[in-house]
Amino acid sequence: MRVLVANRGEIAVRIVRACRDLGMVPLVACSDADRESLAVALSDGSFCIGAGPAAQSYLDVPAVLTAAQALTADAIHPGYGFLAESADFARACVDAGYRFVGPSAESIALMGDKVSARRRAESLGVPVVPGQLLPDDTMAAERLVRAMGATVMVKAAAGGGGRGMRLVDPSCDAAGAIDLARAEAATAFGDGTLYAERLVAQGRHVEIQVFGLGGGQAVALGERDCSVQRRHQKLVEESPSGVLGDAERAAMADAAVRLAAGVDYVGAGTVEFLWDLDAGEFYFLEMNTRLQVEHGVTELRTGTDLVGQQLRMAATGRCEYAVGAALAARGHVLECRVLAEDTTRGFLPVPGVVTAFRPPAGAGVRVDSHLRPGAEIPPFYDSMIAKVLCDAPTREHAIARMQRALREFHVAGVPTNINALLWILDHPDFTADRHTTAWFDDQFRGAPTSEGIAS
Repeated sequence: MRVLVANRGEIAVRIVRACRDLGMVPLVACSDADRESLAVALSDGSFCIGAGPAAQSYLDVPAVLTAAQALTADAIHPGYGFLAESADFARACVDAGYRFVGPSAESIALMGDKVSARRRAESLGVPVVPGQLLPDDTMAAERLVRAMGATVMVKAAAGGGGRGMRLVDPSCDAAGAIDLARAEAATAFGDGTLYAERLVAQGRHVEIQVFGLGGGQAVALGERDCSVQRRHQKLVEESPSGVLGDAERAAMADAAVRLAAGVDYVGAGTVEFLWDLDAGEFYFLEMNTRLQVEHGVTELRTGTDLVGQQLRMAATGRCEYAVGAALAARGHVLECRVLAEDTTRGFLPVPGVVTAFRPPAGAGVRVDSHLRPGAEIPPFYDSMIAKVLCDAPTREHAIARMQRALREFHVAGVPTNINALLWILDHPDFTADRHTTAWFDDQFRGAPTSEGIAS
């Protein structure tokens, strides 16, 4: 099978390598800014789909389909981000005669909209945070938000990743927050529809990796705790979650499987939950109808290849997972997202040329990256330059291994957030596993810049 990778960066490299492992032919659709990228170099063919800005390349559906035709692809893998959760793109791929490596357009449309996803979750008995859709009129939306109680979270209905989200409390300008959230949502997702939900003050973000088998069947592949976040953007992920007991873990996995099976989901997906530390209960947040950035955490803990299974499912309609055949999970896995950001300037993304790049290695260390010395970080895309993953028998050992790995990581030419990641790993709240989703924003006031990076 000839697979066109309609993405860039580390996930494009990851998919190219998975294709090689399965004897498939990897092809890459790239922007002009990524012509010299590692994914292109590793592929069997590439096609430039436009200029650097994503709207002129990676978000251009006709351009991606033109690349697929020019490279005689059989299938298209969207990766994550960009068009990965576009029902229109999935439908366009199938209508043009290509296999879409992901769920059906119908599943994406249903679960990609937060309002319809909440309704489906409720109909399947999956608990949701109390909330409601907001009207388009700002003043009417403000009245509804105020009527919900002291503090609520306003969110984009059409997407996630922290975009289009605003906290509204009694002291803030609610109308202004709603307008900002709507504008951000419209820019990020092309849809400014918002909904509001009650704020869970002491919460942990715990998600279940699912894989839909079709025919109303799905399996759960364990959880990931993604509670260390900066402005709703994940920084550190780990598995297992320390806040779940066996009964809670099983209940959450059952809810995730029930939801995936209930929408006849096919392939890799993630059901995100908010764990209320005060109430000891979980609530459905959203379903990501794609591969997650942090999928490697599940791969290391269970010894499976999620990207490979996505490709197998697209090629044959089958995969190695089966209902009732649970994968054995072992040890503890941590992942840190290394970003090209200046932590002394409000985590400002900094594009530029990477003059030196020496990632860590050694036992229990995996690095997913698309960089090499001389590579350029363009200004058009996200600032992630690598994911560092460490697995070990215990959480304490995994933290120590990650600290070692990050201190070994040498990057020059651009600043990174490694100093902030080391601050997290060394903080007693994190080592004692008592952090929440709001913890980093509440606690971080800067960290030494001498560790982990030379620039």
